[in-house]
Amino acid sequence: MDFLTLPPGPLRLTNLTAPACLLDAPGDLVRLDLTIAEGRISDAPAPEIDMRGAMVFPAFVDMHTHLDKGHIWPRAANPDGTFDGALATVAADRTANWAAEDVRARMDFALRCAFAHGTSAIRTHLDALAPQDAISFPVFAEMRAEWTGRIELQGSCLVPIDIVEEGGPFARTATITAKSGGVLGAVTYPVNDLRRRLRVFLDHAMRRGLHADFHVDETGDAQVATLRVIAETVLEAGFDAPVTVGHCCSLAVQPEAEALATLDLVAKAGLNVVSLPMCNMYLQDRQAGRTPRWRGVTLVHEMAARGINVSFASDNTRDPFYAYGDLDMLEVMREATRIAQLDHTRTDWPRAFTMNPARACGFVPPSLAPGAPADLVITRARSWTELFARPQADRIVLRRGRQIDRTLPNYAELDGLMR
Repeated sequence: MDFLTLPPGPLRLTNLTAPACLLDAPGDLVRLDLTIAEGRISDAPAPEIDMRGAMVFPAFVDMHTHLDKGHIWPRAANPDGTFDGALATVAADRTANWAAEDVRARMDFALRCAFAHGTSAIRTHLDALAPQDAISFPVFAEMRAEWTGRIELQGSCLVPIDIVEEGGPFARTATITAKSGGVLGAVTYPVNDLRRRLRVFLDHAMRRGLHADFHVDETGDAQVATLRVIAETVLEAGFDAPVTVGHCCSLAVQPEAEALATLDLVAKAGLNVVSLPMCNMYLQDRQAGRTPRWRGVTLVHEMAARGINVSFASDNTRDPFYAYGDLDMLEVMREATRIAQLDHTRTDWPRAFTMNPARACGFVPPSLAPGAPADLVITRARSWTELFARPQADRIVLRRGRQIDRTLPNYAELDGLMR
């Protein structure tokens, strides 16, 4: 069999390898057979193909992306690679260029990349300072409709916490977000009345029945500790909808006792955490002429030990916050394993790229169980060392049991937007 092409029709793929945790089985990797019939994983008999130990995963869930920012690097490069450089560059490009046609073209390009790599669900943050909220959310709604059946999409508004008030611009943005079926989101950082603004934010979310998603403590400043305030405020407010906190970088440079006490609160509040290792390693601890001293990632091992629902995601793609990336969750898995040293620890980390983010966002959990959609990613690799040693560019992606064309879009398509 040519590994790149599976024949059509019902098939029984024998001698596959899968992470045991994705099958609720003990151990690390297990061998299994999967029958695919009528677009689903089945128990029905079918012609067999020996897959020679190829590793299989259910389609991936990418729960923290920025589709509205993606691929602007050629016209809006970060001048110094810093977080402040990224903020200023994006703000200028947004004002100058983010008309509906521009946002739509770049979103569509990014989604085609994610689909080709094997992702079936994405949450994207959308910059929502007026007037951008009234531009990007309608475009997002169009894209969500167009991609139905291929990638399930959620949109989360993204605003600075210091504009959150009972009325005013944030109330308008919250209403736009709710009408789109979205998620209420904000960036938190130390402000004098942070707790009050968080209560107002959660009140907006409760009234509209929305999940919450925060960008939190994306800094190497150990004094920045808004994560603790978020956890305390969620508990005080009795907010029972899902809450996600992303980044949480400063935990890694805080005194150990302080960081672990915060994690105990995060566990008690039931917060979901998403780590963005590629972007955070790119931005954090960057100083001119100085080698970085830390990786920028948060305390994922300590979180998992407390039963906190931890996920990993792509974050930014070819924009001033991260110059690289392609919305490829296999790349995220490979790099997260290296950066955060996920190897030689738990055997359930594969859930952090599939089931955990689905649980955090409310997506249907990816599955290898009979009856689940046959949305699969199959690699030639037979073990973890083979999987992570190469990009797996020749992977097979099946959607509803049909092998898709994995041709990636050409960057030249975007040339007209970059002038």
